[in-house]
Amino acid sequence: MISITIIGSGNVAQHLINAISKCDTLELVQVFARNKDSVAHLAAQEKIISDASQFKDADLYIISVADDAIPSVAAMLPFQNKLVAHTSGSVAMADLSNENRKAVFYPLQTLSKNKDINFKEVPLCLEAENESDLELLKKVANAISDKVFEINSEQRKSLHVSAVFVSNFVNHLYHIGNEICNEHNVPFDILKPLIIETAHKIETLSPQDAQTGPAKRKDTTTINKHLALLSDENQKEIYKLLTKSIIDNGKKL
Repeated sequence: MISITIIGSGNVAQHLINAISKCDTLELVQVFARNKDSVAHLAAQEKIISDASQFKDADLYIISVADDAIPSVAAMLPFQNKLVAHTSGSVAMADLSNENRKAVFYPLQTLSKNKDINFKEVPLCLEAENESDLELLKKVANAISDKVFEINSEQRKSLHVSAVFVSNFVNHLYHIGNEICNEHNVPFDILKPLIIETAHKIETLSPQDAQTGPAKRKDTTTINKHLALLSDENQKEIYKLLTKSIIDNGKKL
């Protein structure tokens, strides 16, 4: 059984705690959390610590905190030559402390504390300094997910940027769509089947082939009508920028 300590209590940390706790081949040794109450529903009280001097021995320590806090958290660990991984998509493996063996255990998924997710479907991107540590990471990853990938730091950076485009930015566009619906007394729920179908289409089509809409058709009449409808200047600029990007992309073909 592989023993694991989670350092952190945010969205990713909580989902990892839950996934590890449900796995017969993994043992959750401890959870290090500044606020013990935030993870009290996920782990036994005796396993939750907030004092670095209380760390027990484990095969793997996973740091799951805000990106800018990773170096300082790694530096405060009171042990040496242990396998320490972080869960960030944008932080280099090299940013971890030289006192311990470095690795990355990056779940490529949008994770919210109060939203259940099938962790078996979450892609896990792994990186380690040596082959034996990578093999241990793979054993842990394969125990909780069916989608495991060996990804180096440069590849992970590009994945993280891509993820911002396809998830964070897209979700913000949902927000804008919701605002426009509210402004005109239209229920946003009407758009949800369209959102779902658009996401499903790229399971069988490339994003290029799945593209539809007035920009794809170069329908300037409809585009101008849409711009006239929008009262928010920021929304207009986003509409213009995305429309231009779609049209320019069509010219490349």
